[in-house]
Amino acid sequence: MADALLFNPHTYDPAHFDPETRRLLRATVDWFEERGKRKLIEDYRSRAWLEDFLAFSAKEKLFATFLTPSAQAGGDGDKRWDTARVAALNEIFGFYGLDYWYAWQVTILGLGPVWQSDNAEARERAAQLLDEGEVFAFGLSERTHGADIYSTDMVLTPDGEGGFTASGSKYYIGNGNAAGLVSVFGRRADVEGPDGYVFFAADSRHPAYHLVKNVVDSSKYVSEFRLEDYPVRQRDVLHTGRAAFDAALNTVNVGKFNLCTASVGICEHAMYEAVTHAHNRVLYGRRVTAFPHVRRELTDAYARLVGMKLFSDRSVDYFRSASPEDRRYLLFNPMTKMKVTTEGEKVIDLMWDVIAAKGFEKDTYFSQAATEIRGLPKLEGTVHVNLALILKFMGNYLLAPAAYPAVPSRLDAADDDFLFRQGPARGLGAVRFHDWRTAYDDHAHLSNVAVFRQQADALCEFVTTAAPDEEQSKDLDLLLAVGQLFALVVYGHLVLEQARLTGLDEDVLDELFGILVRDFSAHAVELHGKDSATEAQQTWALAAVRRPAADPERSARVWSRVEALSGAYEMRP
Repeated sequence: MADALLFNPHTYDPAHFDPETRRLLRATVDWFEERGKRKLIEDYRSRAWLEDFLAFSAKEKLFATFLTPSAQAGGDGDKRWDTARVAALNEIFGFYGLDYWYAWQVTILGLGPVWQSDNAEARERAAQLLDEGEVFAFGLSERTHGADIYSTDMVLTPDGEGGFTASGSKYYIGNGNAAGLVSVFGRRADVEGPDGYVFFAADSRHPAYHLVKNVVDSSKYVSEFRLEDYPVRQRDVLHTGRAAFDAALNTVNVGKFNLCTASVGICEHAMYEAVTHAHNRVLYGRRVTAFPHVRRELTDAYARLVGMKLFSDRSVDYFRSASPEDRRYLLFNPMTKMKVTTEGEKVIDLMWDVIAAKGFEKDTYFSQAATEIRGLPKLEGTVHVNLALILKFMGNYLLAPAAYPAVPSRLDAADDDFLFRQGPARGLGAVRFHDWRTAYDDHAHLSNVAVFRQQADALCEFVTTAAPDEEQSKDLDLLLAVGQLFALVVYGHLVLEQARLTGLDEDVLDELFGILVRDFSAHAVELHGKDSATEAQQTWALAAVRRPAADPERSARVWSRVEALSGAYEMRP
């Protein structure tokens, strides 16, 4: 039986999209399915560059159709930057292998500074390269400084003719081996401070571009490259000064979101394998799935995975509805990066505890899923960086709601052009949000939603009566524990909104919130144990611990959904 909540290639029909999007998504699934599992695993293990995949993409104009904004489409009505279908493709790529997703993801990052630029010639060139099937790269990180753009050592020296020569190296740059255009961040040698920043376009095939190596042992080509007196003409300059800084951060805003749906895809494929294996394995005369602890772990994994999908799908709507007056996406974006991807790790770990040694076998998808799921929380900023970012929104989110028009499900064929005119990357503390309590009130009849609501209200009390003082605010370890508690409230909020929009089975929703109650309690206990936690904070933390509302019949009904995944999908050999 196919579960409508999970992606299944055998039954996938994205009928909610326009005909060309539907055709391309289905063609991508069919391409992977026709290759088969053996070839998929062989390419992963051999670290082969993705030439056949990129040839398929070029032939179908997949990247060109999905990643060219309407303004650069030359009248092609199928081309647009539509976050809903970008998310759908992320999930498919994650389902079949993160290497494929990565080539797409870093192309998105490489395009970000270009589509934000006023340089019409560079935008035209990028559109043409996409049509030709080229990939792109984002030259921001450096070996010494990471993504600390304040400290870049890529230096542009004026050449006396209105251009520059660029020298320096970049590190951790995906697609750096093959990119038709690399968006490179640097600074002018003759201008101090932020006014000296420059984003420029480089070509990986230019003789002054030196590819050093792939820094990882993978099909993903995560390059180190070096420029030596690379000629940067005025037509290659994408941004200068503060605009270059903003372009870097706003590009990450666009690209960071893609990690959540890639995590979802990885977990979905792994779940089909894990449940099928466990349900058909007999130990001590019983199916493995007859053991109560196994049922609990697989049910938890399933419920967490459904939560990942719900939050990610609802976040799409806020991205697509964003404007200078509505910047709520700036919270939901690091949430997708931090929370959804770490949930993905938990989902894999729960299943791995069940299938044990099977998860290491080389002829499974699971073995690569268990490795690749670890990378996503560590890309586009660590979990800690994104938790710290989330905290900037906590006061306004919890205590100062504002009125906004309702945001509908956004599956319409529209161009999300605001993502390339986000404006200055500042003012996060002024962003306002709609009242989170409404979604919780709508589901107050569900026992675990009601329990979790008590914990959310308790967090508001913490913020008003026991918040970290000025000295504690320097203790990032303590603040991150608070951030985990806040993140759960935001997570539950969008999950509930999407559940309402999709008519989600209330058994699954209540089971998920039982897990969130446990998670909140665990983070409260962690806060209680922090060295710098005050007596008032310790008292609050223990008082916030709650027991989920148990319902064996509800759990059994959710388990039946999990059990039905056995044999529901197996990739062609």
